[in-house]
Amino acid sequence: CSEMFKVVSTLNRCAPLSLNCHSSISTVAIIGSGLMGSGIAQVSAQSGYKVNLVDVNEKLLENSMNIIHKSVERVCKKKFSDDESGAKKFKESIIGNITTTVNLQKASESADLVIEAIVENMRIKHELFRNLDKFTQPNCLYASNTSSLSITEIGEAAKRKELFGGLHFFNPVPMMKLVEVIYTEKTSQETFDALYKFAKSLNKVPVRCRDTPGFIVNRLLLPYQQEAIRMFERGDATAEDIDTAMKLGAGYPMGPFELADFVGLDTSKFIMDGWVDKFPNDPLFRKSPIVEKLVSEGKYGRKTGEGFYKYDKKGNQIKS
Repeated sequence: CSEMFKVVSTLNRCAPLSLNCHSSISTVAIIGSGLMGSGIAQVSAQSGYKVNLVDVNEKLLENSMNIIHKSVERVCKKKFSDDESGAKKFKESIIGNITTTVNLQKASESADLVIEAIVENMRIKHELFRNLDKFTQPNCLYASNTSSLSITEIGEAAKRKELFGGLHFFNPVPMMKLVEVIYTEKTSQETFDALYKFAKSLNKVPVRCRDTPGFIVNRLLLPYQQEAIRMFERGDATAEDIDTAMKLGAGYPMGPFELADFVGLDTSKFIMDGWVDKFPNDPLFRKSPIVEKLVSEGKYGRKTGEGFYKYDKKGNQIKS
């Protein structure tokens, strides 16, 4: 009975949104203005939130705003193809909702929600959240966009662990509908509900997941990719034939090697290295000699022009 109670208690965390769900999020501080941070800033501003976008220098913030401008312009072309005035108002409203700053205190002291999207380094994340505790309002929610690190471990640096959870967006954020909403043993139901509701308000499709390595997508995807790579290393099949088989036989839009090159072999290696170190006896988590070699040679995939395949300057695969 006690074991059944534990299961039911866990599933209750995944119950429909409660009526007392935190509903006062109006200002979002996003820490980190890279591809993920800029994407989260765009969709938040597009949904009517006031956004404070933070990074360590103005050059990074300028680059981020350039990315956002170009992305919004693409949306405008589709949404307002015959309405120049509507497109202008739409773009101005989004850009007008975003404020950039290098001042963490200024950005976070008015925030109802802080989303961390900085480098995947636990020490740096801990330092950030210790500082945020000094500046934020008592009821401010915290979320990490990490794709590979433990939400529980990141949250250990924050004093208000019940207000801490995960919001894992996918790249490119404006295009990808999925958001994994992650809870820890210490995340309150109200916090989880608020994060889930926030993700829905961005016109995303949220899914619930307990804090576990890789959450849902990466936990399933990386071992699948690694098994495909092991088949290739053994000489069981070529990369091209494995990709073709999975696209035509399983209905996947991309094969495992195409997807690995698209995501970046350096990114996949970083995630797998962390899992191998933390779970050395788990057979799902094993390093790949060929990935180690390609990354050591700077061949990360599409973004460097070569990985398992070769690519032209536009990122199109060069057929051999």
